[in-house]
Amino acid sequence: MLPALAAWGQEAPVQAPVQVPVEATVEVAGNATPVVAEPVLQPATRSGREIYRTFREGLADPDCSGEHSSARWRRHYAAAPRRMANGSDDVLALFGYVVDAVREAGLPTEYALIPFVESGYKPGARSAQGPAGMWQMIRLTARAHHVPMHAGYDGRLSPVESTRAAVRYLKTLHGIFAGDWRLAAMAYNAGEYRVLSALRRSRQVARSADPEKLTTLSSITRAYVRKLHALSCLFDEVDEGEQWLQALDRRVPVLEAVELPDGVRELHAWASANDRDPARVLRLNPSFANGRLARGERERKVLVPALAPALLATEAAAAPAVLVPATPAPVAATVPASAGPDAAAQAH
Repeated sequence: MLPALAAWGQEAPVQAPVQVPVEATVEVAGNATPVVAEPVLQPATRSGREIYRTFREGLADPDCSGEHSSARWRRHYAAAPRRMANGSDDVLALFGYVVDAVREAGLPTEYALIPFVESGYKPGARSAQGPAGMWQMIRLTARAHHVPMHAGYDGRLSPVESTRAAVRYLKTLHGIFAGDWRLAAMAYNAGEYRVLSALRRSRQVARSADPEKLTTLSSITRAYVRKLHALSCLFDEVDEGEQWLQALDRRVPVLEAVELPDGVRELHAWASANDRDPARVLRLNPSFANGRLARGERERKVLVPALAPALLATEAAAAPAVLVPATPAPVAATVPASAGPDAAAQAH
């Protein structure tokens, strides 16, 4: 429950962004002049508690009392809090990435629990029935939301592409169903037309509907909301004990989307050369078959841990000089420095 957040005690301080002045070289009329550009602001990590607090603050339905939560589904998803507490698991960093995307879209954070239900927050998950990725999209839905798929690349397995598409779809559904996250979640599972038809048959309208009365929907779809709410309440239940919160009280990588430079053919080699853990980069980006980019591959976006500020400054310092054409009279030029290829390629 939300009041429990105030009883967390002393929380690990959130790492403040560090200002790193970056110099660019400006050549004017044959003279090179270093110019200090705007500082690069980039936290490389944040507190796991901060991620969880942001999630709880964004819930539309935090009530976990009595009949509001399903004991059956809390038991079913009992491993989820343990995975969040496991420092060797990517799930908390991925959860933070999705919570940020959901909050930026102005949506309730219940939607950030969908990948737990769909895939256990595993980017490379595949179902024998066809859905794939963290959000378990079928090909038809993926194509409708412009998720690229072709030989050697499946955007459904990209946390960047699939999260972008899923959040955009959920925002559309949220509007269709009058801001009721429960109906929108059902529609994500079954399709909006089935939910609209069920509303008509039950003589309900979205703004005042009782999802449990949509009896023409399958039991799987009607259980979908109960699963999401049970997960939310499961986290609420364990956060009343200090042990779990202490396990979250660690530095968690901030994940960011970056564009790979032209010429990169292997994720492992790129990660090694750019101060990222190759194993983690491969785990986070199963969209590229065998971690390789085909020659001429157009899709080059990957999800990686953000660089520490000092590394960003090093990359920027290594960037090519900016040339300002000479003019007949001396001129003073101020040119902002490049923040480096990784920082400049962020996509949210």
